[in-house]
Amino acid sequence: MGPLSGLLVADFSRILAGPYATMLLADLGAQVIKVEGPSGDDTRTWMPPVRDGVSTYYLGINRNKRSIALDLKQPGDLDVARRLATRADVMIENFRPGGLKRFGLDYDTVAAANERIVYASISGFGTGAGAGYPGYDLMIQAISGLMSLTGDPEGPPYRAGISVFDVMAGMHADIGILAALHHRDATGNGQHVEVNLLSSALSGLVNHSSGYVAGGTVGYRMGNAHPSLFPYEPLPTADGELVVIAGNDGQFRKLCQVLDLPGLPDDPRFGRNQDRTANREALRPILVERLARRTKDEWFRDLLAAGVPCAPINTIDGGVALAEELGLDPVVTVGGIPGVRNPITFSGTPAGYELPPPGLDQHGEEIREWLMKD
Repeated sequence: MGPLSGLLVADFSRILAGPYATMLLADLGAQVIKVEGPSGDDTRTWMPPVRDGVSTYYLGINRNKRSIALDLKQPGDLDVARRLATRADVMIENFRPGGLKRFGLDYDTVAAANERIVYASISGFGTGAGAGYPGYDLMIQAISGLMSLTGDPEGPPYRAGISVFDVMAGMHADIGILAALHHRDATGNGQHVEVNLLSSALSGLVNHSSGYVAGGTVGYRMGNAHPSLFPYEPLPTADGELVVIAGNDGQFRKLCQVLDLPGLPDDPRFGRNQDRTANREALRPILVERLARRTKDEWFRDLLAAGVPCAPINTIDGGVALAEELGLDPVVTVGGIPGVRNPITFSGTPAGYELPPPGLDQHGEEIREWLMKD
């Protein structure tokens, strides 16, 4: 009964970007049919960690879907796939560009039989000169410049701890799908929505990509420091580091009040953000000396109470625990399988959690029967 109830999504994607996108749609009420090859989605084998012998990677991005296994090289299975595409409101795929054309499942062929289809394609590098390149997130992190920004200034580049651009491209795909559905509601016409990881990455690099294209500045590794703000990084306390943020001059003044440094904001070296950023090496030891007098938990409590953004550096379990403490209910259990709650809330049409991640071809028989009825 979610806001997308009544939409049928034919999910021909695998790994991460596409399945993440379709799980979000499924949480919001869309009926998602996950089409897998005979050996299943690759992430079924990406382990450890596991739960009851099933990859938690797969479990994390495939709830609320029904699975059918189809070998597109077999005429009968290909007929089922084409019937599904003809009925669907949305089709999403992340084959290499042009990879579905030989099966008659490319956009032009599908749209000829289903003019209302919103057909979303996710690729690594688009449909031009990079069409033949494989689209792995690590490649995109390297080639986009993200890894050049991540890590210690004196050390090697590092990848982000998650496949950040796969996730971002999945969300961009959903935005494109929903926009195209709105257009279809107004005109009756579907269209082809295309997303590629490199473009998502360059968009997601925000201030760094803007700094280059608008300002001619190429960013570099600064560890946990920020190129345009200070303080905006972990700083040592008596028993460990605490992330401390002064996002504007008012927050810096509040920080100084809690640290009992009332005159510091009036120092011309530190009064404005651009001054603090330019003189960070002079300001950092002053802040560190005061922070070293108390524990991180004590500072966390008092700084937050004063309106100064700050945070301990948790592991994942700590992040989940804090969300639970704050009443965000981060974990939902569906069919005995715990997962992370959809991050969007609605006042009238909440997300739903009806189906656990499906086994391979778990719903194949009923889907085939349904598609063959006409």
